[in-house]
Order: sequence, then structure tokens, then C-alpha cells
Amino acid sequence: MKLMTLREAIATYVHDGDTIAIEGFTAFICFAAGHEIIRQRRRDLTLCRMTPDLIYDQMIAAGCARKLVFSYLGNPGVGSLHCVRRAVEKGVPRPLELEEYSHFGMVARYVAGAARLPFFPLRSYLGTDQPKVNPCIRFLQSPYGDDLVAVVPPLNPDVTIIHAQRADLQGNTQIWGLLGVQKEAAFAAKRVIVVVEEIVDEAVIRSDPNRTILPGMMVDAVVHQPYGAHPSYVQGYYDRDNQFYLAWDRLSRDPALTQAWLEEWVYGVKGWEEYLTKLEAQEPGIWQRLAPGEAFSRPVNYGVYG
Repeated sequence: MKLMTLREAIATYVHDGDTIAIEGFTAFICFAAGHEIIRQRRRDLTLCRMTPDLIYDQMIAAGCARKLVFSYLGNPGVGSLHCVRRAVEKGVPRPLELEEYSHFGMVARYVAGAARLPFFPLRSYLGTDQPKVNPCIRFLQSPYGDDLVAVVPPLNPDVTIIHAQRADLQGNTQIWGLLGVQKEAAFAAKRVIVVVEEIVDEAVIRSDPNRTILPGMMVDAVVHQPYGAHPSYVQGYYDRDNQFYLAWDRLSRDPALTQAWLEEWVYGVKGWEEYLTKLEAQEPGIWQRLAPGEAFSRPVNYGVYG
């Protein structure tokens, strides 16, 4: 059966030394899975993500990672990721290797990985300095002309973890709103964990098939974890918790405060449900504050054959 608790899914599919992708472009960032990886004390991970933000900052502060593969990184709208900076500049809590690409470079790597291609060509590195610091960015003569074309290697994570609005028990997964590279990162991976706000009947999925980004055949584990993307947002379920991002900027500047936060909010709770209970006790009415309002799409007629 694919339905698992988050603890079971991470214990089963995430191992020391793995390459992990927790994707989601500003939205759908599965903090619950990141916290469970920290709680289970995974080590020597290669963390991949187009836009590493707070969850990877927390995982790096916890000593989970040895390498970061990324394009943009930062606390979006706020500033630096201070735990990443300490790891890179001072080796605290451990040294961190960086492998940097452009946004399109990371997209191209996932696409190549999903299609099982040996590389992906793109023009955007011509005239930039990134190839000087990243030997994985190389240049080939175009077979259809005299020009040089940059190429990047495929990216095939051991595990991709995505958060979504809903899935059925077979793992057929639907997302609507701001899509990043969740689909490509999942198709590129060896193992896929899907964490969702709702488990729905297969008939619900079949009633709106164009929202399905992942077929169940490629999903290894389905986890039902409401609010699992907090403090990021899930379209139609809850908004981004900007207060959290601002608070993280302040406390993450201090290594002692960062570790104290991890002890209290990650190691000090048994799982995400206990984290949510603690969060709601700290701020009663938080979900009312983050309520997204209503903006319903209009129904369409898919028609019936025969």
C-alpha cells in the first residue's frame, strides 16, 4: 500500500548519502518532509532545488547536507540564508559544497533526467562566468551549424519529494496554481514521495484529469499531511506565512538561536502534527490569518465518448 505516514516514507525511501530534491517554486515546499529528514538525522545528503530557501537552510544547519545543487538561493523577499553562508564560509556545522546553475540550467537538468538524456543544450551560458566555476557546464559544437552550444548533465535524484493539493491512494497527484518543476523532478527521480493536503477518491481525480501532474505508477509513497508546506503556501488552502520568513532571518543569524529553534521545533516534537499543535498554541487563529479566501475556477465539460 502506498499510503504511509511521513515518518514511514522518509525511513523507507531516504537514506544517508542520497541526492534529494524537495521542489516547489515559492509554493508547495514540503517543510514537513524536510523536518522529518532532520529528525531522522540523515547525513551526507546532496540537496537539489531550483530555489533553496528556508527548508534547506534548516537542513544544512542540522548537518544533513554535504552538497547543494541549485540556481537562486535566499530567503525570498528578505535576504540571505545565514545557515548556508556559515556552512560555505566557515564550515559550520560542516563544510558545504556548491554546484550552481541558472534557473533554466536547473530546469534543463531535470528535463534531461526525466527523459533519460545524456545532456540538455541551452544558449544562456554564452557570455557568462558560470562555466568558469562549474565544470559541469560544457560546450559542444552544434551538429546543425558552426556555433557552440552549452550543455548541462541530467539530474536524477534518488528521491524527489513534492507537496500537492490532492492525490488518490494510487498516487495520482493533482496540483493547481504556480507550478515549478515538480513534474520534471519527479519523473527524473528513482523514488517519489508525494505529500498532500487531501486524499481523494479516484473518481475525483478522473473528473478533472488535466490537473494530474503525476500518474500513480511513478509514485512510491503517498502521505496525507495537511499544512505540510507551512510556512510556504498551497494554492486555495493557505497563504504564505511572511511573518515566519522574517522571524527566520533574525534568529538564523545566530548559530545558538538556530540550534535552539531546531531543538524546540524539530527534534523536540514527535512529528508534524505535534509541530502544528505547538504552532497553533503559539498563535491561536494562525490558519484564519493565512486563510486564502475564495476564487473558484469555472467547470468545463470533458464530454463522454460512445
